[in-house]
Amino acid sequence: MIEISDIQKIGVGLAGFGMTFLFLGVLLLFDKGLLAIGNILFISGLACVIGIQRTFFFFFQRHKIKATIAFFGGITIVLLGWPMFGMIAEMYGFLLLFRGFLPAAVNFLRMVPIVDRIAGDNGRNMDTSM
Repeated sequence: MIEISDIQKIGVGLAGFGMTFLFLGVLLLFDKGLLAIGNILFISGLACVIGIQRTFFFFFQRHKIKATIAFFGGITIVLLGWPMFGMIAEMYGFLLLFRGFLPAAVNFLRMVPIVDRIAGDNGRNMDTSM
């Protein structure tokens, strides 16, 4: 099993709170304050999980520049007072940036004991004696 540092555990928590604030911001009719806090927490959590340097290189790779501009442009648009348009741009950038990362994130979360217990067996230990 892979050893998870305390900073990475904090990062998972920050990213989780960020996603919660983003969800609440959308649920409460695109509340600008909640969306801004959610964005800050999510990016901080990502930096804690994979490291600051790897986060910087993740966002600023040459083939991901369009997605990075859409993501950070969406955050800027939210902060300027157009939360619905900002979230659309942000979601587009998020999907482009993290489409290859999502399966790895799910596997990482499966290593957290509480998440693994909630998710259940999922067919990993199938009984073949039937």
